Amino acid sequence: MRETTLSSGSSANYPWAERRVLVTGGAGFIGSALVWALNQRNCKNIVIADFATNETKRRNLAPLEFQEYLEPEDLLEKAQAGYLASFDYIFHLGACSSTTETDAAYLRRNNFEYTKILAENSLRAGKRFVYASSAATYGDGSAGMDDFPYEGLEKLRPLNLYGESKHLFDLEAWKHGWLDRIVGLKYFNQSYRAEFADGEQKRDFLYVKDAVEMTLHLADTSSANGLFNIGSGRAHSWNELADAVFSALGKAPSIEYVEMPLQIREKYQYFTQANTRRLLASGYSRPITALRDAIQDYVVNYLVPGRVLGE
Repeated sequence: MRETTLSSGSSANYPWAERRVLVTGGAGFIGSALVWALNQRNCKNIVIADFATNETKRRNLAPLEFQEYLEPEDLLEKAQAGYLASFDYIFHLGACSSTTETDAAYLRRNNFEYTKILAENSLRAGKRFVYASSAATYGDGSAGMDDFPYEGLEKLRPLNLYGESKHLFDLEAWKHGWLDRIVGLKYFNQSYRAEFADGEQKRDFLYVKDAVEMTLHLADTSSANGLFNIGSGRAHSWNELADAVFSALGKAPSIEYVEMPLQIREKYQYFTQANTRRLLASGYSRPITALRDAIQDYVVNYLVPGRVLGE
């Protein structure tokens, strides 16, 4: 199978090669894919801020082209001294994303306060600020999963401290009127309830290549501001996902179900599906990669040969 490539849409035609870009969390899953997508657009004047403390992150960085690497604490100090004025775009994707983290103070510092400082200084410098919120802010979905109107934000009840830390900044940005000038991305995912059989919990699985296409589209669409759901708009079960993996490997499905840990049974999102009307209304028109095609591309071109984006 041939590798899935980037689109020739508006963000691909934007002169990214002439821009200086900051990507926090640039060694992580989505962050490194974003840097790869920028490299595909001949953008190499990139500064990455992250903790590349494990082999996976170091491997993600190895094939990518960028100018500088910073520790997150160093970036924070520099940002408060006017450093962000040297960039055209600030993509803030770095965060503690553990849904089982129990240190509320740590999550508040790392996910809320850090984001607030970067946002304030980006706005002060007149720079485009794009940050990662999360679909975890929607909780169990009982209050809906709509990214607009913003009055609905106050009704959301995240199920874990991670989701709460992300929700706090969404609320902060709304109350300060920042959502008219910045972009917040609610990335979707990429049982013990009777209505869900084993493996039939459903998530809006989105291929990371589509996620970065949507991210770049919103970044370079000046009229697009506020919160946007980043998803496929379609829910698939874990069984469908597993079946697609076996199919890509050329093997018959063989699935074993295990007990869900007690501590997450009542805090698990059993169903997520992005409402992408605002994304589409912003002019995004690239077809979404079908689940089976996304799995096929990943398994054949990356998982089996042990490759990462850019290799």
